[in-house]
Amino acid sequence: MESNNRPNLVYIFADQWRRQAVGYEEEDQVITPNIDAFSKEGTVFSNALTVSPLCSPHRASLLTGKYPINTGVFTNCKVGADVMLQPDETCISDVLADSGYETCYIGKWHLDLPELNVTDKPASGAKGWDAYTPPGPKRHGFRNWYSYGAWDDHLSPHYWGDSPEKIKVQQWSVEHETDKAIEFIEKRDQEKAFALFVSWNPPHSPFDQVPDKYRKVYEGMDLKFRKNVEIRDPLLVHTGEHVDGGEKKLKENQLNYFAAITGIDEQFGRILELLKEKNLDENTIVVLTSDHGEMMGSHGLMAKHVWYEESIGVPFIIRWPNKIPKAKSDVLLNTVDIMPTILSLMNLATPDSIEGTDLSDFIIKQTNEGPEYAYISCYPGRKEALEQFQEAGVSNLGYGWRAIRTKEYLYVIHNGYSPEDVQIRLFYKLMEDKFQQHPEVIREPIKHPIVSKLEGKLCDWLNEMNDPFLLYHAKKVVEQ
Repeated sequence: MESNNRPNLVYIFADQWRRQAVGYEEEDQVITPNIDAFSKEGTVFSNALTVSPLCSPHRASLLTGKYPINTGVFTNCKVGADVMLQPDETCISDVLADSGYETCYIGKWHLDLPELNVTDKPASGAKGWDAYTPPGPKRHGFRNWYSYGAWDDHLSPHYWGDSPEKIKVQQWSVEHETDKAIEFIEKRDQEKAFALFVSWNPPHSPFDQVPDKYRKVYEGMDLKFRKNVEIRDPLLVHTGEHVDGGEKKLKENQLNYFAAITGIDEQFGRILELLKEKNLDENTIVVLTSDHGEMMGSHGLMAKHVWYEESIGVPFIIRWPNKIPKAKSDVLLNTVDIMPTILSLMNLATPDSIEGTDLSDFIIKQTNEGPEYAYISCYPGRKEALEQFQEAGVSNLGYGWRAIRTKEYLYVIHNGYSPEDVQIRLFYKLMEDKFQQHPEVIREPIKHPIVSKLEGKLCDWLNEMNDPFLLYHAKKVVEQ
C-alpha cells in the first residue's frame, strides 16, 4: 500500500470494443478468462453507454465530464476538420496532477489536431490523422507520456515521448503498451500515488492485425453470428461507405475481432498480476472499459456511430478491494459520469465545469437508482457533409441524431446527415426487443404515452445544452 494511503488509479480502455464481446456477458463467444475473473472482484455496469459512439468525442467527454456539444469535439480529430480538445479545458488528469498524483498516459490519444491540418511536412513525421502532442497544456496534466494521435497499424505501431522523434516498434501495440505500463508502475516515484491511463487501439479495425496465437485459441470453434446480423455484400459503415461483406468475410472479421479481445484479456491479466506482486492491488482503483462498440454485421452494418446497442454499449468494470462491492449494477452510466464518479471515489474535488453525474454513492451503496436517463449524440463530421451544410448556410451541429436511453427504452430522433434529409423518429422497447429488430416509427410523439415523456426530457436536455438540433428538430416537425 502507498505510504500516503491515497488510492492509485489504473484506467484502461480499448477502442471499438462492444459490451457484448466479453465472456462474463454470455453473449458473444469471446474467451476472456482474466476479465471474467476480474468482473467478480468489483462492480460491473450492465448499462454502461458511450456519450457518442465515435473515438474523439467519447475521449473528450471522458476527460472533461462534458457533452460533445460543449467540448467542441463533435467528430473525430481528423484531416479536414479543425477539431481538437482545447488546452484550457479542465480534465480529470489536470485535477489529478494538481492534486500531487504522478500521471501517465500510454497509447492512442486522438484528441489533438492532426498535424497535416497545419503543415504539409510535420517535423514529427506524422501522417494522416496522426499528431505528436508536445509537452505542455495540450497534454492536460499527463507528465509521463508515450502516445500517438491516431494511426491504425497494430503490428508495427509508433509513439512519441517528449520529442518529435518518432519511436517505431515491431510488436503488437497492446502488448507493447502493456510493457510500457508495467515499466511505469515499476519505476514510478513510490512516494507519490499514481494515475495511469492506458488506451489500447485494438480491437479497432483493421481486424486482421492480431497475433496468430490469439486466433489459434478459436481453432475448431463454431462461431455464431448475433441474432440481428444481416449477411450483405457489401456491408455499410456509418459514413455510408461500402466495405467487403458476405458470410466468409464477416466470419473472418468476427474471428479476428474476438482474437484481439482475447489478446487484450491476456495483457490486462499481466497488469493485474503486477499490481498484486507489488502489493498495490488493495489500494488501486482499476477500471476496464472502452470508447464505444462495433456493429460487426448487426443490422447489416460495420463500425459505429449508430444508436444500436452494439455501437453504444460498452463494458465497464471498476474494482477497489474492500471499498467497491462485488456486484452487477444496472445503473445507467454514461461517459460524462466517469470523471465525477472517479474523482469522488478518490476524495478529490470535482470542477464546476462537469456536466455528468457523480455515481460513487450508487456504486458504494449498490442501490438500483441513479440517473433515469442517458443522453447520446452524433453529428455529421465528414468533410463532404460539412461542405454541404456550409453551402446551405445551416449548422451541421443541428443535424445527425440524438437519443435518450433508459433501462427499458431507447428513443432516437434523426435529423439526417445532410440538409435535405427527412427526419425520422424511432422507439425501441429494449426489454422486449433486445436485438432492436422491431422499432416503432413515431409520427406523432404527443399521442404516444411513453414517447411524449421521452421527447420532452430529450428536448429539455437539448435546450440545456444550447444544442441547435432543437431548432432544426422543430423546423422539421413543422415541415412534416
